[in-house]
Amino acid sequence: MLSYPTRIALIAALGGFLFGFETAVISGAEKTIESLWQLSSFWHGFTVASSLIGTVLGSIVAGVPAQRFGRKKTLMAISILYLISAIGCTLSSVWILFVSFRFVGGIAVGASSVVGPMYISEVAPARQRGRLAGSFQLNIVMGIFIALVTNFFFKDFGENSWRWMLGVMVIPAGLFAILLRTIPESPRWLVLNNRDSEAEKVFARTGETDAIRLIKEEHALSSHGSSENLFSFKYRKPILFAVLLAMFNQLSGINAIFYFAPRIFELAGADKAHAYLQPVYLGAANLVFTLLAMSLIDRFGRKKLLLIGSVGMILFLFLTGQSLNVGSGSGLLVFYLIGFIAFFAFSQGAVIWVFISEIFPNSVRSKGGALGSFTHWFMAATISWIFPSIAEIQSGGIHTGVIYAFYGFAAMMVLHLIFVWKFLPETKGKSLEEIQKFLKID
Repeated sequence: MLSYPTRIALIAALGGFLFGFETAVISGAEKTIESLWQLSSFWHGFTVASSLIGTVLGSIVAGVPAQRFGRKKTLMAISILYLISAIGCTLSSVWILFVSFRFVGGIAVGASSVVGPMYISEVAPARQRGRLAGSFQLNIVMGIFIALVTNFFFKDFGENSWRWMLGVMVIPAGLFAILLRTIPESPRWLVLNNRDSEAEKVFARTGETDAIRLIKEEHALSSHGSSENLFSFKYRKPILFAVLLAMFNQLSGINAIFYFAPRIFELAGADKAHAYLQPVYLGAANLVFTLLAMSLIDRFGRKKLLLIGSVGMILFLFLTGQSLNVGSGSGLLVFYLIGFIAFFAFSQGAVIWVFISEIFPNSVRSKGGALGSFTHWFMAATISWIFPSIAEIQSGGIHTGVIYAFYGFAAMMVLHLIFVWKFLPETKGKSLEEIQKFLKID
């Protein structure tokens, strides 16, 4: 029997499943869509990135309704956007409609990346927060894995196989919308809006034994309430940490790899069947090592996972570039990419949404989460838009563009290692209020 905080955290984390599915499913459809609407490299990149452009908008605007109307109501609105996107993309016969519905799905992804981890971090007891907030990332990788599996399953369903790939998302989106009705509002949002008696009841159910103290402490720390300005000097540290961590997450190349995995494997010489099957191996590695990270994040801490992951990512990104450079075939390439995915999932993948959701004080958490998420999605959209054009760059018959892209990703992870080692604080085992005091934010 699941505990109450675990149950409500897992329901909120279903937004992460849809997040992962929405962002990865396009990898199976992108080549068909390119030929269906006869898209140039630029417009093909734009079509793939249209969802990511939506995530940028979703991440910007999500903090406002989450602060004004509450985390629960905002999550329910997000579930409706996921449904609209899934149905619209499946039925679209015109390119501009398809792009528009992908954009709507992107808004849902961007918004859920802000509100989902925020809600979970606010309902989770300190001793479980890393694991429960990390369940959002676990659902993301589960969504990615299921998208890759269904892409492989539907690839031979004829000219409309891409519609099946995209349309199956209706099922989890509908389930998410139904289950959200059973969860409570965030107790810390209730405190921020002077609804202490309601907050006390939720705290009691989630296992916070000293709810009254937490409420009083939160009132003292949030003296300006929801009107607090995020961009004030005292918040410089959490802003810097969240923005840089989000930037490095995408500068690892993770989304470029998942969005264009079949294309990368075809460049390495794989046939169509293997080009669709090998990304499934990547998704499986992502899932397994995220599960491992979730079991260790509250024991090892966020910083140690990031340091270990940085070293592994540097090694395997460099080896991937080398493999493409010497033309060693798709066999070694899939091994190197699995190695990269394993270390990414164990570190950046597991930590980013946990860290961003806990590093900001309650009074600006929705704004800070939106800033971190916006940075993440802006970088993701930019990299995914330009990656197809980079991948086409050739010299002497060799795809030098994609080779140097992987060398560049490896270099960025060297900088990431230095950033984490020298500057990033550890937050494990601390309540959200203790983190605020630790960073000297008052």
